[in-house]
Amino acid sequence: MFSGSLRGRLLWWLLLPLAAFVSISGMISFRNAQTTADLVQDNALLSSMRIIGEDVDWDNGRVVIQIPPAALELFESPEQDSVFYRVEASGHRLLAGTPELPLPPDSGDGPTVYSTHLQDGRAVRAATYVRQLYDSGRTEEVVVAVAKTEGSRDAMVWRLLRPQLSGEVLTLVLAMLFVYLGLTFELRPLMKVKDDVADRNPSQLEPIRVARLHVELRPIVEAINQCIARMGQQAATQRQFISDAAHQLRTPLTLLDAQIQFARQRENRDAGLAEALTGMHKSSRKMTTLTNKLLLLAQAESAVPSKEHERVDLSALIAGVLEELIAFAQSREIDLGAELEDGLYVTGDEALTAALVTNLVDNALRYTQAGGCVTVQTQRRNDMAIVRVVDNGPGIKAEAKARVFERFYRASNHAEGTGLGLPIVREIAHRQGGTVTLEPGKDGIGLVATVEMPLWVAALRSAATRGDI
Repeated sequence: MFSGSLRGRLLWWLLLPLAAFVSISGMISFRNAQTTADLVQDNALLSSMRIIGEDVDWDNGRVVIQIPPAALELFESPEQDSVFYRVEASGHRLLAGTPELPLPPDSGDGPTVYSTHLQDGRAVRAATYVRQLYDSGRTEEVVVAVAKTEGSRDAMVWRLLRPQLSGEVLTLVLAMLFVYLGLTFELRPLMKVKDDVADRNPSQLEPIRVARLHVELRPIVEAINQCIARMGQQAATQRQFISDAAHQLRTPLTLLDAQIQFARQRENRDAGLAEALTGMHKSSRKMTTLTNKLLLLAQAESAVPSKEHERVDLSALIAGVLEELIAFAQSREIDLGAELEDGLYVTGDEALTAALVTNLVDNALRYTQAGGCVTVQTQRRNDMAIVRVVDNGPGIKAEAKARVFERFYRASNHAEGTGLGLPIVREIAHRQGGTVTLEPGKDGIGLVATVEMPLWVAALRSAATRGDI
């Protein structure tokens, strides 16, 4: 039942001994209630027997008895118990009562004898004693026995036991409640650690704070922090490798491209060789573009968050990106425009944010037909900055929309591309706490790519709430 819950297992271990204690206490209370009821019942039998025995007397040399009503009124109860009595003189001569009421074999002159037996198929409790009567030197032995069924006795047991059991059960329930609440409250730091780890960006490799944790939890968190430190070291090594690989790959590719261009410019009457050089130049450019995209994607996936509160001017950044892409747009006869709102600042890495916008706009320019239109829009919505890239190109088919964020997937083969632009956009957006969505344009024409990122003020306020600043 509690195999998957630490709170449940702790609750079980705390309540198991408490339940055992309550059970033992209930058994003791039951025995005490029985003892008390037996004592009350025996005292009532003794009182009745004494009253009957006091009314045994001599009459003209004979032993006679008159049973007073008070002797039997002692046993009146709502349970309507049956009462039996028997008085006999020497020689087993019955003076009064029920002859079937058995007498204990060891009833002698002395202390009262109590016994329990069956009478008419019902359990009865009996008290017996022997009284010696003296008259003119004559001695007569009289045996007096009184018995009653145990209905009132059993009812008294439960009347005595019920408050005890009610109190103990209530104590158990309250203990369960308070223990559960106490465990819930005391396990809150552990839940905060869980939330801290669960809410982190995959690239956020900062240690977990241990200042407010219980002493028992600190070794666990410290072990996790050591693991995070090793992961951070590995990520740093990976980033250094990516930086070195970028330098080592880009330089030979640039030299290869320059050499191919030089060879193409040389006079050569061999048309086949010229065609081969043209193909090599085209392939070199594709390889360079693919390498840059792969390196950028790897950097976006492995880079740690930039300075927590670094402010990026989104509108100025977009304007700079559009200036770099205007020549490409003109070469494809596409109208590239912008509708920018001033004063939009986001938190993030400026270089990666620029790469995000570049890939979105570049993707739109490549897939929009000649004579088309691409517009970049920015907007403020509550605590989010909205960036939209709107085009009137062919858009994306419904069956392809679910796969466009997969690496190397291309929705169309009519335009050159690597299939890495949108995956790069998504990785960068997620890294900076944003989202990316693709929707059809107005009247189903074209595509609207929307990126939402937290504003710098909102991110700062969120960090202050978390206690990071």
